[in-house]
Amino acid sequence: MEETISLKEIFEVIKKRLLMIISITLFAATAAAIISYFFLTPQYENSSQILVNQRNTESGQVTQADVRTNVELINTYSVIIKSPRILDIVIEELNLNMTSSQLADKIQVNSAENSQVVTVTATDPDPVMATNLANATVQVFEREVPSLMNVDNVNILTEAMLPDNPSPVSPNPLLNIAIAVVLGMMVGVGLAFLLEYLDNTFKSEEDIEKHLQLPVLGVVSFISEKDMAQAVSSHTRKKRGKLSGASQKAL
Repeated sequence: MEETISLKEIFEVIKKRLLMIISITLFAATAAAIISYFFLTPQYENSSQILVNQRNTESGQVTQADVRTNVELINTYSVIIKSPRILDIVIEELNLNMTSSQLADKIQVNSAENSQVVTVTATDPDPVMATNLANATVQVFEREVPSLMNVDNVNILTEAMLPDNPSPVSPNPLLNIAIAVVLGMMVGVGLAFLLEYLDNTFKSEEDIEKHLQLPVLGVVSFISEKDMAQAVSSHTRKKRGKLSGASQKAL
């Protein structure tokens, strides 16, 4: 029984503040749409891949130790790719007006577990620049890594290609609006319950009996001006009717 009452109270609070909840939700969705479409800069990305070949052994077989060594090398390669040693050359070749740390923020290096393939992804507001960054990074790395580690087991697997109609990876306006709607509803409902909790006025006779533990002796009803005018008009008509009836009897 208590659960039913609690659910009813929750519904009443939401119903009471429904206009406020809807207003906050619409405001959040509108703000998210405006920010996504007019203020956030679209970001494009493109990827190139390099292949780390297995080293040839005397027996011609690859052992578990060789696999572990290659995986460790891939992790090392991932660090080297984003190092100033590589990125400074990329900046020089592409004539970029940025530092190596700024370029590193645009580069992501990933590799699947126990995979020999390393993916280099570049992100930039310009899709052409994103493609050039990805390709230049893997090309410089392939060219420089033999002198850095005295190895020659790295080759470019695939180069980034610029699509005919590139689409940005961010922002996602529909996703942002959906998140804003959910957050707006949560904030609106939370604010509704907060206002209800802070409201310590009595709304009904039951509130008085519940909180003050006192019986209700009488109720003063609220009468609006419209109701008052209607009551006065009705009373006036009745009074006139009585006077008219009395006059007719006197005659």
